[in-house]
Formats: sequence, C-alpha cells, structure tokens
Amino acid sequence: QVQLVESGGGLVQAGGSLRLSCAASGRTFSSNVMGWFRQAPGKEREFVAAISWLYKTYYADSVKGRFTISGDTAKNMVSLQMNSLRPEDAAVYFCAARSGSGLVTTTAAYEYWGQGTQVTVSS
Repeated sequence: QVQLVESGGGLVQAGGSLRLSCAASGRTFSSNVMGWFRQAPGKEREFVAAISWLYKTYYADSVKGRFTISGDTAKNMVSLQMNSLRPEDAAVYFCAARSGSGLVTTTAAYEYWGQGTQVTVSS
C-alpha cells in the first residue's frame, strides 16, 4: 500500500500562485508514476499532470505553461507549482500514484489516491 497526503491548498486571487505538495509513504517503490487530478463541483475528476520517477512529465492542455510538476525521490514527494491561476482552476486537487510506467491520464489507471486539498480562486 501507498499512502498519499496532500497539502498546500487554499484561497488565492486570479493570477496568483499556489504550490501543492504530496507526501508518499508506505510501499513507495511500487509507484512508478505520480499524478495530480482535480475535481470541481458537479464535474468529473480530470487529469492535471503526471511525472515518472525518471522525471518525464505530461500535462493537460488546460494547464500547460502555467503548472509545473516536480518530484523528489529522496523525500518521496511530488509538488505542483500553479501559476497564473484562473477561476476555472478551482477544484479539489488529488495526488495519485500508479505502479504502471506510462504517463496515463485516466483515473482508473491510478491505484492510490490522497484525500484531496481544496484550491479556491477568486475572480
């Protein structure tokens, strides 16, 4: 089992920045890819970004150029730097991990999930 705990959410004005962090514990060697997803009220959970432990990254088009995912294997942590935030970025953000090696975007591909952290963007 892999346990994931997110932190760093909060309230920010449009155009501002936030940094989310995800601490992984447990059988972390079984997770090859870490990802961030988000879910706004009334909407499906959607892919935001993913990183492999070889530091390959992949982003949703909606966040490309504004968000940066990074990882620290020594600390078993993954971060998501979010810049130029927009009201439509507001959601609960979830950290996820998968044992497979591909940077996939579907929720079903990720076996482990955190509880989520709220990001609110005021206009």
